[in-house]
Amino acid sequence: MTVAVYPGTFDPITNGHFDLIERAARLFDKVVVAIATSPGKGPALDLDTRIALARTVVAGLDNVEVVGFSGLMTEFMKQQNARVLLRGLRAVSDFEYELQLANMNRAQMPELETVFLTPEVENSYISSTLVREIARLGGDISKHVHPEVARALVSHYNT
Repeated sequence: MTVAVYPGTFDPITNGHFDLIERAARLFDKVVVAIATSPGKGPALDLDTRIALARTVVAGLDNVEVVGFSGLMTEFMKQQNARVLLRGLRAVSDFEYELQLANMNRAQMPELETVFLTPEVENSYISSTLVREIARLGGDISKHVHPEVARALVSHYNT
């Protein structure tokens, strides 16, 4: 069984993330969406909320599992019995950082392979950072996230 891990903060999960998850689910036997605690990033949404929202978004994909994690990605990969790390590339500007990350992960775990997917054009400009900022300022994010994610962000910023 080929297990791919798609890690990230997912603060929040966007249509761009879902695009990659859905396509990965067709390529691999199992996809683990690994939601990082990321305390250094100071996520807007707590880990449990991010996990719950991601599970709602991927509910129709039978071979996708959502879990939270902390610590080294390579250790998590070993726990999941996974050898494929999935990463998204939206623009050329993402590549340099992602290449550095892929090489560092491979240095830690030589059997690991990083696979890069690019989003559909209509999702290529979406980032969690931009979605959070639009939501914080009261803008419409409905085209960029699942309706449950939109509700959670509106609630978060209006409390």
